[in-house]
This record gives sequence, structure tokens and C-alpha cells, in this order.
Amino acid sequence: MQLFHHVIVRRPGKSLSEGITSAPELGKPNYEKALKQHDAYIEALKQCGVEVTVLDAMEEFPDSCFVEDTAVVTKNCAIISNPGAESRRKESSHMIETIKKFYREDQIEYITAPGTMEGGDVMMVGNHFYIGLSARTNEEGCRQFIAALEKHGHTGSIVPLEKVLHLKTGLAYLENNHLLVAGEFCQKEEFASFDKIEISADESYSANCIWVNDTVLVPAGYPKTLAAIQAAGYRTIEVDTSEYRKIDGGLSCLSLRF
Repeated sequence: MQLFHHVIVRRPGKSLSEGITSAPELGKPNYEKALKQHDAYIEALKQCGVEVTVLDAMEEFPDSCFVEDTAVVTKNCAIISNPGAESRRKESSHMIETIKKFYREDQIEYITAPGTMEGGDVMMVGNHFYIGLSARTNEEGCRQFIAALEKHGHTGSIVPLEKVLHLKTGLAYLENNHLLVAGEFCQKEEFASFDKIEISADESYSANCIWVNDTVLVPAGYPKTLAAIQAAGYRTIEVDTSEYRKIDGGLSCLSLRF
């Protein structure tokens, strides 16, 4: 079990309302409310015993508060992504300076074109990393990512996605072999050996939880998911992410944890 010591977040900008969305029916995010929710998110992380680095908003990139997609940070290395969404491609380069405060040059790897990879498609389970082959992460991105992992003593494997945006849209690893699963992941052979906590279809958004030092951050408003996680023995903190859901974001998307 790897305890986290550092978390990197980026403040949302007023341009948040122009973020990419697959659910326009939810409406546009309210900036003031999103800021308050971000404050509460940072506070919840601090309660888990981590040091939080808060980066300034970048108005030119509406989705840039979703820092998880810009890099994958491990105990041995950091891998800078090359986002599959064209409007987000330059976000990763803005993360490099911050990453260099925590990792040496020889510990930093880069996904380069034609490879695309977003961190939301990556789930860490101990020393192994699952990477989703998705609309945002292509085969070449997966190949480069696994090669970078292996160079630094990790392993990786590819999980083809059928319906969801990112791998972690429907999965969350809670350590101790516990895996939150929703939708297409309930039956996937790759995850047969885990002790699965299945999320009901009406609460599928809440599959995107994060484990931070034996506390699980859970999106607010999903009582069945909350009860199931608590029944598995975890301390929980509810965090409202309603404004981020409107632009396809969740709890894991908002931070880099290492």
C-alpha cells in the first residue's frame, strides 16, 4: 500500500463554463459554486494528511482544473501525457515545471505524437498500472506509457473501453483488493480477481472516488455508494462535485496524488 504525501491541484478558471461536456442537459457550471467546491476538495485532501500544491487557474484552458489528465505520477517516475482532446493538448506542458519540483529529469518521461494518453485512463494497483484504450488514449499512447513504466520498474496492461470516457469514469481502486466498479466494468475479465463493490446504475457517476491514505473521498449525493464503501470499513469524506460533473469531471480528475 502506497501512502500519498503530495497532491497537486489547479484552481478552476471562469472559462470553466466552456469545458468539454457529453451532458449539456446538466447545464453550465456555476463558477462561484465551483470555486467553493474546489475549496472543500482541498480541505478534504488536507484532512487525509497530504501536502497540497495549488496552481493558479489558466483561463485559456477551460478544462485545466482536471490536472489528472496531464500526467501520471508514480513512486518511481512521472509520465507527462499528450491529451487526446485537441483543446487540452497544451495543458501538459504547463504541468512540467511543477512536476520538476518533485522528480529529477531522469525520472520524467513524455508521451509524444502520434501517441495520445490522458491520466484519467490510468488506474494504479500497487506496482501495476491499468490503462484504458479510449477515445482519448490511443494504442500508440498505451505502448509508450507501458514502455515508460517498465523502464522505471513498474508494469502496465491495456483495458479496451466500450462506453465510458475514461477508465476511471467507472472504476476506483480502494486498496486492500477492493475495487469500485460500475457499468461495463462489472463483468470485465481483467478485474475478476478483485473484491468488487458494484455501483448501481442510478449512481454510476459515484464510481469515481479516490482513496487517500485509508480515507475515501466520495462524491456527495450518492447514499448507496457511500454506505457500501463504509460497510467495507473505510473512513469517508463526502465532497460535492456537481459543477464538475457538468463538464465530465469527477473527484479523481481534480488532482495528481503521489
